[in-house]
Amino acid sequence: MSSMDLLQYVDPLIGSYNGGNVFVGATRPYSLAKAVADVNGENTAGFATDGSQVTGFSLVHDSGTGGNPSLGNFPVFPELCPEEDINNCVYSKTARGVNYVNSSVSARPGHFALDLTNGIHAEMAVGQRAALYSFTFPNSAATNQAKYSNSSAGPAAVNGSNISPLVLLDLTDLYDTRQNATISVDPDTGRMTGNGTFLPSFGSGYYVMHFCADFGSTDTSMRDNGLHVNYRAGIQPKDIFVTRGINAFYVQAGGWVRFNASTSADDTTVLVRQGISYISAEQACANAEVDIPGVVGDWNMQTLVNDTQDEWRQKLSTVSITPGNGTASNLLTLLYSAMYRTMIQPQNYTGENPLWDSGVPYFDSFYCIWDTFRTPFPFLTIIDPEGLAQMVRSLIDIQQHVGWLPDCRMSLCKGFTQG
Repeated sequence: MSSMDLLQYVDPLIGSYNGGNVFVGATRPYSLAKAVADVNGENTAGFATDGSQVTGFSLVHDSGTGGNPSLGNFPVFPELCPEEDINNCVYSKTARGVNYVNSSVSARPGHFALDLTNGIHAEMAVGQRAALYSFTFPNSAATNQAKYSNSSAGPAAVNGSNISPLVLLDLTDLYDTRQNATISVDPDTGRMTGNGTFLPSFGSGYYVMHFCADFGSTDTSMRDNGLHVNYRAGIQPKDIFVTRGINAFYVQAGGWVRFNASTSADDTTVLVRQGISYISAEQACANAEVDIPGVVGDWNMQTLVNDTQDEWRQKLSTVSITPGNGTASNLLTLLYSAMYRTMIQPQNYTGENPLWDSGVPYFDSFYCIWDTFRTPFPFLTIIDPEGLAQMVRSLIDIQQHVGWLPDCRMSLCKGFTQG
C-alpha cells in the first residue's frame, strides 16, 4: 500500500448533494483559501452536484455545516458582453447564473474544474490564503448563444466574430449579508482592492474581510476596466463605497476587467490571482504574492496543484492499509475521503486575527464543538497530533481573550449557541 498514491482514494464529491453541504473545491490542509464554483442551489459550502446554476467563483468557504450559506466572499465571474457593450453583460448575481456541464465537473485534492454551458472552461487551485483561477473563453462568440437566448440582447447579438473576454468581481457573499463595502480599480493594471463588512452564518456580530485581485493573460492584453452597480457598468469612476442602502435595499456593485478579443482561432485564457485577508487589503495583496509569486506569465496552476497534493499525501500517509481478499477500492475511498475531510477545517487563521495578537496559533471555523469533540478531534489525536495541539492552544487563547470557550466559532465571531 505504501507505494500507491493515496490521493486516488480521495473523492471530494462524496456528500455534495442532498444536504451533505461539504466543500468540494481546492483546499490545503486547514487552509483559509478554499476555491470552488458557487451555485444558486444547495450552496451552503458553495458548490453542489444538484444541477443548479453557477453564479460565481470564490475562495473562502466552510464545509459540512448546517444553517445558512457561509462565506463565499468577493466572487469573480467570467462573461462575454453581447455586441461588445459592457452594459449587455449580466452583473446581478440573481440574473447571471449559468448551468454547468455535469460530466465536466472535476474535483480532486488541490484542484477543481468544470465547463459552463456557454463554452467557458474554469479551473482553480490554491495556496494558503490565495487562489488562482483560469477562465478559458471560446474563440467564437457564436458558441455562447445559449446563455443569452432568453436575454433582451437575443441570440443574434452574439453571432459573428470574437468578443472581448470580461471578468467581474462582486462585492457580495453567498448569503448576501454584506453591509457595506469598498473597491478600487487600478486603471493601468486592473488590480482590484477593497473590503466588505459581513455577518457570520449563525454566530453573533460581524466581520470585515479584505481582498486583492490581479488579472492577466498571456494570450491577449487588457482592454479596459471599471465598476458596475446594480445592472449598469462604466469605465469611470474607479473607486466606490456602497452601503446596504435605503430600507435595507441591497446595492449590488463591484469591478470588472475586459481583455482584447482574440485575433486568432485559438481560445483565450484569462488568469485571476486573488488574495484574502482579515487584516487589510495590503496584507491580502501580500498573501497573494507569497502564495502565487511573479507576474501573469509566472502563475502556474500545475505547480500549485502539485504542492497542495504533496501536503495532502503527507497528511494521509499516517494511515496505511493492507487490503484483504477481493476489492477494497470502495472501502479505501470511504476511509481516505473521510480522513481528508477531517483536515479541511477548522482553518488556520494564524496572522489573520485582527482582534488580538498573542503569538499563539489562531484557528477558526469551529463547526461545532458539541459535535467535533467526539468525532474528528479524537481521530486527529492519532493521525495529526501536531495539528490538534495547535487547535487546543488556539481554543485556550480564545477563552483567555473572550472569557468563554466557544461551543462554535466562525469568521472571528462568537457562536454561543448550545452553551
